[in-house]
Amino acid sequence: MKRLHFNKMSFGKINYLLLIVGILLIALGYLCMLLDKEPYGFGTVGLTIAPIILVLGFVIELFAIMYRPSARR
Repeated sequence: MKRLHFNKMSFGKINYLLLIVGILLIALGYLCMLLDKEPYGFGTVGLTIAPIILVLGFVIELFAIMYRPSARR
């Protein structure tokens, strides 16, 4: 019978690095919304650039959670 070997850590170094990058992008997106000069956030930065940065950050977070490195032999 084959024994399954499980890694003690759920995430590897790449996962944690991607998580940090995703968190920084999310913070940058909210900061862009906050610093928009137009009233009520109706400027170009608040309506187009910041949401794109936010979505990118959340996609990277999802990828960081789901990523599993290939098994080395």
